[in-house]
Formats: sequence, structure tokens, C-alpha cells
Amino acid sequence: MLQPDFSSFPEIKTVRLLLRQITKKDAPEILRLRSNEDVMRYIDKERAATIMDAEVFINRILKSLNTNEGITWAIALKEYPETLIGTIGYWRLIKEHYRAEIGYMLNPNHWNKGIMKEALLKVIEVGFNDLKLHSIEAHINPGNAASASILTGAGFVQEAHFKENFFFNGTFRDTAIYSRLQ
Repeated sequence: MLQPDFSSFPEIKTVRLLLRQITKKDAPEILRLRSNEDVMRYIDKERAATIMDAEVFINRILKSLNTNEGITWAIALKEYPETLIGTIGYWRLIKEHYRAEIGYMLNPNHWNKGIMKEALLKVIEVGFNDLKLHSIEAHINPGNAASASILTGAGFVQEAHFKENFFFNGTFRDTAIYSRLQ
């Protein structure tokens, strides 16, 4: 069984990015992300409306980290390390199966620049090499072609398409499951 220990946060660097720990100072940028209609279009969660909503989100991330149930990084450009432009992380570790669910979001000002793929490839590497995962899954809205493209470009394959398996805002939604093995 996986036994992750996130007591020492693993900061990650790529060519252009710094993936660092999310802190309460990131609340304004989290609010900007999670209240943005374009960012949240395919994320079936309520949009953030207040700084308190962003703080609740950050507290959930920190609790997951402190209990070794998941890990989420702030995505920042190396030249602006304090400015969060997105998030990426393993929201749910399925320890007994050496599997994790990955999720991510990015400020639209940084879309179509390869930033998310760069972050995703590095987080996958950490997942397999450091966390000792055997497989990684992503649950996406089937209408999110950009996310599907990022995932397939990083070696994921679609394993399932669940019809109307998720109820949000008064309607049933489909879910596509993508997966990558080590």
C-alpha cells in the first residue's frame, strides 16, 4: 500500500515553471481562477464568489496534504514565483491500489502555451517515480476537448465514458475517465 509522506513539500521546477505549495496568500488568485466562467465551464463545482470561498478551497487542499490524502501544487512562472497561475495535483490517492486521480486548472491568460502539458508531465513523473504510483486517472467532462488533448498528449488513454453519472446544477452530466499506467 502507498504510504506517502508530504511533511516535506516536494517543490518541482521545469524549464519555465515552479510548482510550489499553495498558501493562504494565494487566495486572491484562487478566487480569480475558481470564479472564472471559462476556467470552471467543464468543472462541475460551484464557482467561487468570495475570498472566503477561495480560503475554504485552500483549507481543503492543506487538510488533504496534512493527512497525506492528496497533494496539490500552485503553478507559477519561474520569473513570478509568488503569482499562482494555476493548480495541479493528485486530489485523491487510492493507496491500496497505487492509483491517484489528477486534476488541474489554469488561468486563461496562459492557455495554449504548453504550460499545462509541461506541468502535467512533471507531476506524472513525480507520481510514478517518487510517490510510487502504478496508475493515474483523470475524470473530465467529455466536452472538454482541450483537457482530453492535454491528457492524450501526455500518454493517457480514455478508458470509460459514463453517461449521466454526475448530478450538478439540476442536470445529469457525463464523465470521461482517462488513465495512464506506469
